[in-house]
Amino acid sequence: MKTDTACDTVSIRMREKIKSNLGRVTQYEKMRFAFVGVINTAVDFGILFSLVNLAKMPSVTANVISTTAALIVSYSLNKRSVFANTDAHNPRQIILFVVVTLSGLWLLQNAVIFIVSGWLDVFLAKNITLFTAKVLASLFSLTWNYLWYSRIIFKRKSL
Repeated sequence: MKTDTACDTVSIRMREKIKSNLGRVTQYEKMRFAFVGVINTAVDFGILFSLVNLAKMPSVTANVISTTAALIVSYSLNKRSVFANTDAHNPRQIILFVVVTLSGLWLLQNAVIFIVSGWLDVFLAKNITLFTAKVLASLFSLTWNYLWYSRIIFKRKSL
């Protein structure tokens, strides 16, 4: 009987330690994801505002171009730096990444920009409205992307 109790105690401690370590890894993963998101956002916003203000391009068209550039940066950084994925060439992974990311960027973000801009255009200057709408749209797509990337696209293989 004592042996069973000792084994149970060790087993419980091991499970708690594993949970704790997994929590730390996930926390750091989220921090890396957030940092990569800042880089992607800088690329996205920089190109978006340059195209709208310097090239006088419509905001939705400029957003498609800016988010495409951010997509390319995002895949590379997320695959290697955030999720430490070592698949050399995985067409399924690339296709899923593009579909999920473009859904978030082109459908979700444009819908949020359209809705928020419609509400705020009455009260704010055009650039402030666009900036506010883009920030909200980015938060929506950030959450969307992390959930898909971490659970489906770059999911670690079970041991």
